[in-house]
Amino acid sequence: MTLSRTTAAPIIAQSDGTLLLDERLPGFGEAQALLRAIAELQKRPGHLHTYRITPVTVWNAAASGWTAARALGSLRVLSRYGVPAALERDLAAQFARYGQLRLGLHEGELRLRAKDPALLAAVASLKAVSGWLRLSADGGYAVVRADARGWLKRELALAGYPVIDDAGYRSGEPLPLALCHSGAAPALRDYQQAAVDALLGRAASTASAAETSSDAGVDVARSVSGGSGVVVLPCGAGKTWVGIGAVARLACETLILTPNTVSVTQWIRELRRATTLGDEQIGAYTGERKEVRPVTVATYQVLTSRGGEGGGNAHWRLFQDRNWGLIIYDEVHLLPAPVFRLTAELQATRRLGLTATLVREDGREKDVFALVGPKAYEAPWKSLEEAGWIAEASCSEVRVPLDAECAGRYAVATARARSRIAGENPRKAEVVRALLARHEGEQALVIGQYLDQLRSMSRELGLPLVTGDMPHRERQDLFDRFNRGELRALALSKVANFAVDLPDAAVAVQISGSFGSRQEEAQRLGRILRPKKNGEAAFFYSLVSEHTDEVEYARRRQQFLIQQGYRYEVGRWAGAEGAAEAPVKEGLR
Repeated sequence: MTLSRTTAAPIIAQSDGTLLLDERLPGFGEAQALLRAIAELQKRPGHLHTYRITPVTVWNAAASGWTAARALGSLRVLSRYGVPAALERDLAAQFARYGQLRLGLHEGELRLRAKDPALLAAVASLKAVSGWLRLSADGGYAVVRADARGWLKRELALAGYPVIDDAGYRSGEPLPLALCHSGAAPALRDYQQAAVDALLGRAASTASAAETSSDAGVDVARSVSGGSGVVVLPCGAGKTWVGIGAVARLACETLILTPNTVSVTQWIRELRRATTLGDEQIGAYTGERKEVRPVTVATYQVLTSRGGEGGGNAHWRLFQDRNWGLIIYDEVHLLPAPVFRLTAELQATRRLGLTATLVREDGREKDVFALVGPKAYEAPWKSLEEAGWIAEASCSEVRVPLDAECAGRYAVATARARSRIAGENPRKAEVVRALLARHEGEQALVIGQYLDQLRSMSRELGLPLVTGDMPHRERQDLFDRFNRGELRALALSKVANFAVDLPDAAVAVQISGSFGSRQEEAQRLGRILRPKKNGEAAFFYSLVSEHTDEVEYARRRQQFLIQQGYRYEVGRWAGAEGAAEAPVKEGLR
């Protein structure tokens, strides 16, 4: 592709790692794909997308096969005024750091090696890790305390030194199983198989499980084929099947961690449907049930709840009392801090993180990188949409004016109170009513942050309401009725932020959210991305109170999806008259 840097190239590169991308210029699609791989979208106030290159974005790109030469070559072609020398140096340096440090096993010792002895000496002198390392006499390697494998990787990542872990994994207790290849449970899709291969290697086989038999189940870390990492796929693209494919490939006992009991139920249902495992081999470990079986599905919540003598957590024994060969972290972007601590101590067990987005609002992306693993595979949302694996989605932001009374309260409120006033704008109810009328005959979800608002909306529009404190069976009954077509619409609280299996939902109306949460926006859109039986598109509406802080929050919320190639049509609600008509279009953002 030939571009004129002075007039047509869409990227303006700055020396501090900031990259401005102009969506109006030729080459935008190619440039967006490049920046999605090596940078993170920071904001998008208009036609200019502001990206920033960070160490983690570069390390994940390197782990996915990108090189400095490839990244810089593409960036030079697509940058209007060239790439500043300082940015070239920094980008090359971050790529070069990936692969400089490696952990491995040698003569029964866990050793850290570096390509440059001076780097190893510098790392060993860092106060945060010095107690875990002992330099060899010749300075060629450092012996690492066996129990510090995860903590060392975490601290070095925080210090800017990514570590490639070649120390190997235990095989785990063998568990013979296979995928069911039938009309009811099809084989893995091509991208799902590619994700499993990227994580475990094409040559991996059930032989790794057989190796354990000679050890009589002894917990021994060894270099066997495969690794740990994170697979990034859109909601509705079948991340669960990637996890099941990894379980079948390794044929070992597996612990699966999920956000909530609904996810536990869905995983167990899919395991029964997709594999040869019997019911007696699959257990649920939740607040209500404590079944520990060869494949156990647990919630993050139960594992982080306190209890036992001295306020300790007896549930953590679930990690330690069984010879797991694989731990799967579903929705790894939600992984709580206590589970990070446990994960740091379980580095000899293979780990698979599943997520729709690597974005963490708490900024702990480096912890995911170091403790769960680097990005092993990612499929862009739009590419799967074009292939028909997820539904085509139309995204709209509808600006809703405040009435006079709300506007007056908003003007004198504190910042926190303003957010709630804007979120609970009562005029949003008339917009929801109009949108449900416009999509009559399609199954719809109304999703919100505030329970009082949802209860009011539920009463006013006659919508069944699903909340987090609803008993699991009652919640599942409503989901089942929706899936059978008996309910046309549901109102959902933050339970919509997690895995909820509602494949026929085609319309989602977001009436309020958690400030500027990008991951929440992605999860909520994901609720309607399952391919529709009729092949029709899905519709995602975000209702935003006009002239309030909610407008800026919405811009931030949309960043990840815009980075994936989605566009938001922005309109203003004109009022109850003509309520079934489209909002007044103000242009595209």
